This record gives sequence, structure tokens and C-alpha cells, in this order.
Amino acid sequence: MNEYGVFDASDTEAIAWFYSMHGYAVLRNLLTDDQQDAMERECVDAQSKVVAGELPSRYGSTVFLDEVAKADKFANYVEYINELSPAVRSAAEDPQLLQVLRVVLGEKIWLRDSEQFGVVYQDARPGKESGYTRIGWHSDWQASPSLDVWPSTAFTFHIDGTSPANGFLRVVPGSHLWATPAPYRNINGVTVPDTARPTGGRSSMTPPFPMPLGFEKIPGQVAVYVERGDVILHDAYLWHSAARATDDKATRRHVRGGWFAGTAPAVGVEEFIKNAAR
Repeated sequence: MNEYGVFDASDTEAIAWFYSMHGYAVLRNLLTDDQQDAMERECVDAQSKVVAGELPSRYGSTVFLDEVAKADKFANYVEYINELSPAVRSAAEDPQLLQVLRVVLGEKIWLRDSEQFGVVYQDARPGKESGYTRIGWHSDWQASPSLDVWPSTAFTFHIDGTSPANGFLRVVPGSHLWATPAPYRNINGVTVPDTARPTGGRSSMTPPFPMPLGFEKIPGQVAVYVERGDVILHDAYLWHSAARATDDKATRRHVRGGWFAGTAPAVGVEEFIKNAAR
């Protein structure tokens, strides 16, 4: 390990230990340069086709945007990119990646590739054409507190390296061990279903402080910077947020999805989305 939390993708034991303690880990050298280049080409091509209206509406998204009106001119997201990019599909099912995931989640895992949003390509640039700015504090579990799909591990393949200039991930190490309440209050005004579990986490430990509704500084938070080709794994219960870029001309592109160890939803896609708190 050359940097804090960064491991060679082949070091399964070290990755699993760090992940279990801190709730996240960065994998390096998982993909070859050719694989990274193919992923970038295929994602950018899909993005341009979404903007041009050459793909079904299934692949475009305004759900996550701050300024939806800009979606007609630019696509910050391409949903179900796993259906459009062979390189993305191959990377998401990489044997070395799956070896790590089975250690931290268990042997019986499934990829969320056809439910909710599938695997998503995100162009998080902050420029004037973009409808994206940043994402406040949350844990992934809070998005669907009524479902039995948990636990899970999110993966993010970074097409661009990250920095203060183009934005980066903030995490609270160890927060996946806390029993985080379902978001009965939400900065976006989301209504949480009555069927939501009261808390979610790897233990019954009460969080030492409430999760902020926005982007406030949290005691113990750290910045997670990555290089092109790095893969961030983070637990569904980990508190995390995305910091806004300081350079409006910068780009921050990545592919994100999740492997799950709970019960796969038996309902259709529309019912899955209906039951998931946004």
C-alpha cells in the first residue's frame, strides 16, 4: 500500500481488512490501459447518443440533477450503461474484483444491472452546461430503507483522476459500523416510506452525531483522491458525499454500480423504483 487506503487490486486480504475497518478501499491496477480507454470511448459515445436522442429514454436520466432543464442540452448521466458498454460490463464482473467482493459480502452476490438505474455513467463536470453540482451526506442504504437487498458494496471506476479542482469523494471512515437512521428528514424533501427500517448499519452502535442534511464538515471525515483507472469500493452504510469542483472547466467522469448480498427484488423495475426512496 503506497497511499492510505489504496491497494493493488490483487491484495485481497489487505483490501478486505481495510474495508471491514473503514468501510471503503481503493483498488489500483485492476484494469489495463486498453480496458480503461475502451470504457471511456464507449461511455462518451453513449452519452453523445443520449444528448442526440438516438437512444431510448431508458438510458437518459434527470433524477439526480440539480437543474433538470439542462438535461435537454447535456447528459450528466447515462443509466444502464452496462447494456451499452461491453467494457463496463466486463469490468463490473472482473474476476479479481469479484474475489474481493465475495470476501467482504459473502459468496452469494448479485449485480444490480437491471433494477432501478443499473450501472450508471456519470459526467460530474461543474460547468455552465451541467445540471450537476454536488451530492450531500448520505449512505446508500438510505435510498431504499424498505428493501431487503442489503448489505451491498458500491464500485466506482474512475475515468478521470480526482482532486479539489474537479471534485472528490468525502467519507467518514468507520461510519458503516453505525446504525444510521432512515432519513425521516431529507434536504431534498424526499418522503420516506412507512415500511422503512428505522436504522441500517453493520452494528447497532448509535452514531456519535446526526448526519448533516447538507455538506457540512463532519468530525473524522477524509478526502479520497484517486488516479485514472482506480476503483473505489464503499459500503452501503458508509457516510459519504461528493465535493464540488473548484474549476468549472474540469471534468470528473466515472462509472458506478453495486453488488448486493441481500434478496434480489422479485418485482419489476417500476415497482422497485416506486418502493425506493429517492
